[in-house]
Amino acid sequence: MRSPFRQIQRIASLTGLTLISAAIATSPIAAQKAAQDGITREETAARRKALAERLENGVLVSYGGRALVHDFSAFYQLPSFRYLTELNEPDHALVMVIKDKVPQATLYLTPLDARTAFYYGQRLDSATSVARTGMPARSFGALAGVLDSLARAGQPFWHIPDVETTDFSRLDTLTRGQETVKALTKAYPSIVIKNAMPQVLAVRGRKSAAELALIRKAVEISTEGHRSAMLTANPLHEYELRAALEYEFTRRGAERPAYGSIVGGGYNGTTLHYMKDSDPVKPGDLVVMDAGAEYRGYAADITRTIPVSGKFTAEQRALYQLVRDAQAAAERNSKPGMNIRAAADSSVAVRVRGLAALGLIESEDAMYDPPWRVDCTASPASCKQANLWTIHGITHGIGLAVHDPMQADARRDGVFHEGDAFTIEPGVYVSTKALDVLPDTPRNRQFKAKVLAAVKRYENTGVRIEDDYIITDKGLERLSLVPREIDEIEALMARRRVIQP
Repeated sequence: MRSPFRQIQRIASLTGLTLISAAIATSPIAAQKAAQDGITREETAARRKALAERLENGVLVSYGGRALVHDFSAFYQLPSFRYLTELNEPDHALVMVIKDKVPQATLYLTPLDARTAFYYGQRLDSATSVARTGMPARSFGALAGVLDSLARAGQPFWHIPDVETTDFSRLDTLTRGQETVKALTKAYPSIVIKNAMPQVLAVRGRKSAAELALIRKAVEISTEGHRSAMLTANPLHEYELRAALEYEFTRRGAERPAYGSIVGGGYNGTTLHYMKDSDPVKPGDLVVMDAGAEYRGYAADITRTIPVSGKFTAEQRALYQLVRDAQAAAERNSKPGMNIRAAADSSVAVRVRGLAALGLIESEDAMYDPPWRVDCTASPASCKQANLWTIHGITHGIGLAVHDPMQADARRDGVFHEGDAFTIEPGVYVSTKALDVLPDTPRNRQFKAKVLAAVKRYENTGVRIEDDYIITDKGLERLSLVPREIDEIEALMARRRVIQP
């Protein structure tokens, strides 16, 4: 589970969707072959053509990621640039001149000097560019002059923000793309420059057969990582479980974790994006493990909640089963043509009823005054007491980003479509510290007085269950086959070999 995909949902608000491929990989043999083959240059060309059909005319400028300024991690390409080029090297750029929906794409490459190449390897050059990518290439040094010439000709411009994720695009203003936009605007005040990210996301919404195969592989690797963590004997610290997860990711061919692995025991499991993974874990605690692998650029996103001792307590079982029932409700309502919001609402309804039954809220409709700014009159649902314990949404797309677009974002129809890849991840997080941050109002004082005893009974208990799915012509398919029922988890953890510390 990562931060909500609100930014993409806001900007990907165009109607219609260009379909790149209607084929969905269904057989294991076909999926395995597609995962091995990866994304072909023909598919990448089809992506550029689909984008050009949406932009119609103009100049598209897209910068790739920059070379790292340290040697502590490997380079990974920005998702949108990789989507349009399948080029996983730093310091390059793509320019597409589009006329009547037909693109002419050119890469602008930054070579390495001969000595540096001995350290970091050779990069693509103009002599091999067409054979490898299907696109001609020029020196990056020529890019500024080409853009200046196109701007003088009065061409409208499109740019793709060169950020890792659009969740944080508003915070990043010093990229090469932003500097190019500023320079062109200053030199040509009348130039029209538009953000092409919504159109790129619209094309990315439907996953092709090759993409689904890569997602399947990422999920398969991630599944084995979670199994390995469940089989880790008597862990003493959160990082031991993270090591088991990420070791299996690497051993099975993942490029890296798809995001910072979240392994939180006890109270840390109630912190949604806890990523320190450094504290002790002890019998009696639950541990929330939210971790996924990235394979050839494609992300998985899986969460499991396990008892350190290998056995759930009665209170933990009650809260865990509540979350599992909420996930099952959403699954039943996640089929082609069904409403995404309705699926989420069905999960909320299950959790609200359960929280009321457990005494963690006064009633299903009971209200409170949140510790953040919200107009309870205009949005009463945002001020229900259950929201304090169920703070995040449950569905987001997966793909080149751990929060990738779904087709509903562009179609604006709010329903599931064949070719969608996404997660379902309900959660409940209970801690007295959540009560402590509430504003001191009469309504909150009553709320706290009524539920405090129940909250202490479930103190520092976080439960999140997250699986990965795709929509096929047959309906909903769950990809992440990690044990998730209480008896399944306890049975697997019973196989741990106890090792004395």
